[in-house]
Amino acid sequence: MRWRRTVAAVVAVLATALTAACGPSFEGLHLRIAAGAVGGVYNDLAQALSGAWAGDLEVDRPQVLATQGSRDNLNRVLSGGADVAFVAADLAADAAAKHPDKLAALARIHDDYLHIVVRADSPYTSVAMLAGRRIAVGSPESGVEYIAERVLHVAGLDNTEPQQLGLEDSLKALEDHRIDALFWSGGLPTPLITQYTQKVGLRLLDMASLMQGMQAYSPVYGTATIPGSTYNQAGPVTTLVVPNFLVVPTTMADVVAEALTRGLYDARPALAQANRAALSIDVHPGIETEPLPLHPGALTFYREQKV
Repeated sequence: MRWRRTVAAVVAVLATALTAACGPSFEGLHLRIAAGAVGGVYNDLAQALSGAWAGDLEVDRPQVLATQGSRDNLNRVLSGGADVAFVAADLAADAAAKHPDKLAALARIHDDYLHIVVRADSPYTSVAMLAGRRIAVGSPESGVEYIAERVLHVAGLDNTEPQQLGLEDSLKALEDHRIDALFWSGGLPTPLITQYTQKVGLRLLDMASLMQGMQAYSPVYGTATIPGSTYNQAGPVTTLVVPNFLVVPTTMADVVAEALTRGLYDARPALAQANRAALSIDVHPGIETEPLPLHPGALTFYREQKV
């Protein structure tokens, strides 16, 4: 009888091992990540996440797509041109209303801070002083442009000269005096802004007086402070903060969405090394993606974590 019990125990152990070994296979899975402009936080995080997912799922390294930003990213997911996208919450909220059955979220990741940037040697000390000035409002189809249009309207600056430029082109134009100010929405710090602050001398404008008007546009907008130490400024500035979501199509298989969500949190050390904005990624705020629903596969992961 003893030998029978021993054999039964061995069989049980082998069965458990075989079950564990027969997890989901992702062979043949090819992912495309819509990631924003090179040099931005989205792109930094996407590059690190691509490597992490390739290792976790044992698939080819996901392709990181350089894009114009959040609006472009959303359009790519909706059109089938991308499988995962970094998207600002204000645009995600609008898309959820227009396409309630097409988009879902894996997680809330980091928050973006609106930067309104001028040269340190310029005379501009408030947003109101930019009336009639040349302002870079972000790339076409970007989340930056989306917010900038709202800020300029709230500030009553309908007589400005908006120019659609990406972050690097905006900074070069500011350096060369071809524009007077630029808008950028990104994590803290944004490496290119740090670089040009050291190279040219830049200053951030405070927008505390505009926050009530911006929050009337969307409840996803919050008020935050950019510490002076972030870009070696004389002091802190009040600005707008907007969360970011990792967005996928609802047609994504549950098992894939669960694996990607798990891989996101497992990759936090690598993401934080790529950009400090990732330090805020955590499972507890990660589920806060309303009004965009969480993908059922992501929900499975969070329930396992007892969030």
